[in-house]
Amino acid sequence: MAATPEQPATTAPRRKAGRHRGEGQWAMGHFTPLNGNEQFKKDDDSLNVRTRIETIYSKRGFDSIDPNDLRGRMRWWGLYTQRKPGIDGGKTAILEPEELDDRFFMLRVRIDGGRLTSAQLRVIGEISQEYARGTADITDRQNVQLHWIRIEDVPAIWEKLEAVGLSTTEACGDCPRVIIGSPVAGIAADEIIDGTPAVDEIHDRYIGSPEFSNLPRKFKTAISGSPVQDVVHEINDIAFVGVDHPEHGPGFDVWVGGGLSTNPRLAERLGTWVPLDEVPDVWAGVVGIFRDYGYRRLRTRARLKFLMADWGPARFRQVLEDEYLKRPLLDGPAPAQPSSRWRDHIGVHQQRDGRFYVGFAPRVGRVDGSTLAKIADLAAAHGSDRLRTTVEQKMIILDVEQDRIDSLVSGLEALDFQVKPSPFRRGTMACTGIEFCKLAIVETKARGASLIDELERRMPEFEEPLTININGCPNACARIQTADIGLKGQLMLDEEGNQVEGYQVHLGGALGLEAGFGRKVRGLKVTSAELPDYVERVLGRFQEEREDDERFATWAARASAESLS
Repeated sequence: MAATPEQPATTAPRRKAGRHRGEGQWAMGHFTPLNGNEQFKKDDDSLNVRTRIETIYSKRGFDSIDPNDLRGRMRWWGLYTQRKPGIDGGKTAILEPEELDDRFFMLRVRIDGGRLTSAQLRVIGEISQEYARGTADITDRQNVQLHWIRIEDVPAIWEKLEAVGLSTTEACGDCPRVIIGSPVAGIAADEIIDGTPAVDEIHDRYIGSPEFSNLPRKFKTAISGSPVQDVVHEINDIAFVGVDHPEHGPGFDVWVGGGLSTNPRLAERLGTWVPLDEVPDVWAGVVGIFRDYGYRRLRTRARLKFLMADWGPARFRQVLEDEYLKRPLLDGPAPAQPSSRWRDHIGVHQQRDGRFYVGFAPRVGRVDGSTLAKIADLAAAHGSDRLRTTVEQKMIILDVEQDRIDSLVSGLEALDFQVKPSPFRRGTMACTGIEFCKLAIVETKARGASLIDELERRMPEFEEPLTININGCPNACARIQTADIGLKGQLMLDEEGNQVEGYQVHLGGALGLEAGFGRKVRGLKVTSAELPDYVERVLGRFQEEREDDERFATWAARASAESLS
């Protein structure tokens, strides 16, 4: 049963809210909205905005949009206003939202599990070319984002997407976002368990349902049975990680409470083993806890990680079992260490059916509509109808016969996609940046692409796995704290005293092996112009000082501040 401000779905006794309004937790009897976001969500279920978009806003234009829909409810359908061109990063935190808003939108296409058919990818490419000025970015959550979308065109775009089984439902907003999954689920020869049925059941039962359409903030889900651990499970609100139980066989270990932004926190294990068919119920129980007990007073404390930090995994598990599942969960083993230092599936790999999948690398996730259509055509021409996006801003073509591999690889290279990329192209990610994002302070996509080119030219022999993540603001959409080299955009003064774009440097973050957050060396900042010199310098010192087979993150944790500067 869905919780509402009138009746929470929990057995916790209702307590009358007194003078102290607490954290706005529904389960504690605190239903009065404590900020504007909570008010507009109470006033009208955000899913209802679609009707207004179709019947009013798309016909009357941008100026007809209610502000609470424009900067609030429309996110539930994947729509954000994008940044007005020409506003520099120094004004990001100064201007009012209406001053930053352009009259165009970013539209996020939801791609659960990163799964696409060639027909679906072709339609996304066509929409990009017809309605989005050719823009398209592959995100680090397996979605595709388009820009320059007019409100007048949104109903036609939805019609085209939904005709091929895609949608933008709850792609943004305070709701369950896209369910990221292993891009090689069901096909990888070494897979522990295929989580696809759980991804599908959660999507079909709960996405677009009022039951979970009003959460304290966004909720991020990851499900993977790959031994590579390819869904960054440590930084999701909930993650199901494939494990083999000594008595019960393949299933999932449950992690809760991860997230980054300005208060990063790694998820914690609940210590449970969950079989595949119980994953949706456990997922719904955890989301229910977040809905009912999550903090709604301050947006900065409204993520599940803050509740987990206060409760701890033992109490969280107890509430989940007692109040939501009404039964105990089985104890289970922790997952093994990931089977590979790379988790992106780049290259040519044999499937369990004897065919092959081919993973390839765009530059920092930046593609375009015409190229997406060409990728779809290339896959189809080589006998494949299935493609995948990854959480590393990469793509995969599945089901390729062995005798078609060389031709496919040649076709991808002709489109400037590499199957055997350098560590720099393979490991560099970037968020949207100041080009379109209203929160950004600096440029990211072009900076990342040019950095790749420079490092490939300067250090052609460098072969170590390395991640370089570039973010345009402190919010960590590009996971800067968990990269070998994380770059957080900020404005700074150059040697001549001019205000320029630059980055605060985080070093030695990691997910998978020895997961943890990067080290910040006091005062370590670098201007955008100096970035290639800096990265070349620090990687040179790593090569000089590293011990046998030492990872960059391990070296960075012990290196002197002088070596890292």
